[in-house]
Parts: sequence; C-alpha cells; structure tokens
Amino acid sequence: MKHDMAAIVVALRQAQEGMQKPIVTELVERTRDPYLILISTILSLRTKDEVTREASLRLFERAGTPREMIALDEKTIAELIYPVGFYRNKAATVQEVSAVILERYGGVVPDDIDELLKLKGVGRKTANLVVTMGYGKPGICVDTHVHRIMNRIGYVSTSTPNETEYALRKKLPTEYWIEINDLLVTYGQNVCKPISPLCSQCAIHQHCRRIGVIVHR
Repeated sequence: MKHDMAAIVVALRQAQEGMQKPIVTELVERTRDPYLILISTILSLRTKDEVTREASLRLFERAGTPREMIALDEKTIAELIYPVGFYRNKAATVQEVSAVILERYGGVVPDDIDELLKLKGVGRKTANLVVTMGYGKPGICVDTHVHRIMNRIGYVSTSTPNETEYALRKKLPTEYWIEINDLLVTYGQNVCKPISPLCSQCAIHQHCRRIGVIVHR
C-alpha cells in the first residue's frame, strides 16, 4: 500500500474539526509563547490531556514567565499542578528549568533542539514541540500517538518514538512536519485509540493497514 500523505492530512484536518484540541495547541493559538509551551509539555508527560489543561491554566494564572515562576515556592507549584503525574517531581523540574532559562539564556527559551535537550526533564518530544509550535521552525514532534498511528497505518516500521521521528524526517514531506503532531494527537485521543480504535469512524481507513490492531470498533 502506497500512502498518499496529502490525502491523509486533508482527511485528518477535516476529521478533527469540533474535537478537543491538545492544551499546547490552545496555548499556541492564544499566545505562541515558547515558555508556556515548554512548561505545559513538561506537565503533560504521563498525564491525561484534560488534567494537563486544567493544571497548566491554574499555574499560568499565577506565573507566566520564568521570573514569576521562580518567585513561587516548590510546594505552591506542586499544589497548583496537582493531580498531574509525578506532580512533586515536576514542580521541582519547572522551578529548576525556569531558573536555568533565566541564568543561562537571559529569560528566553532556546530555539535550538540541542540546547533544549540540556534542560532537565526535556526529551526530544518536548524539544521538537517547543521549536515547532513556539518558534515555527522545522521539526517533528513524536509522542505515543504519532508513533502508534504512523506504525498502525504502515507508514513507518519502528520500535520507539525516537526511531519514528528519525524515520519521518527521512520520509515525511517537510510541509507536514509541524502539523503532523497536532493532527495525530487529536486523532489518537478521539478515534485511533491505543486499544479498540474506532475504525468504523475513521477518516483515513482506506490508507490504514491496521498493523497491530486486534480488536476495533
């Protein structure tokens, strides 16, 4: 099966209309602030998006810049972001990252993946998301949804999100690099779910090999 990525992207754009968007997408539409995107993404790790959304909004009402964040004590940050996963550890990470951004980068979040990877708690997914959504620079953010769906439809054959990122960098047309994460995260949360995906409602079923799908609806 040869995948028509242009057709897939068009179908995904149409399908996600009316669906709840990821919190990072909301932040981009509101402010395109790399710092808010960075912190929200750190909070989102191993946490449901609806929990991340509420926690991020509570936190950003109190602190929306690195300087405002380090003015809060770690306990307050933990209370504001509860019940995100590992909220105490993440509170410490948020404070440390904010301090480093102030001290090392003059309060400006780096726009380079390698520099971002030097920050505590920042992996390739987070770094790519900040670079693409915060600065509009080329990059491919691969989370579990992107990794799962791209393998499920048979566009790539990889074992980890990092492998998927590198495979997509070689294969995916650059015009879709920034957009693909948003499209597949939203679609993965609503239709192409990890277990028992809603194949009967799928807008790209004709492009999908259903690799690894045992039960579907």
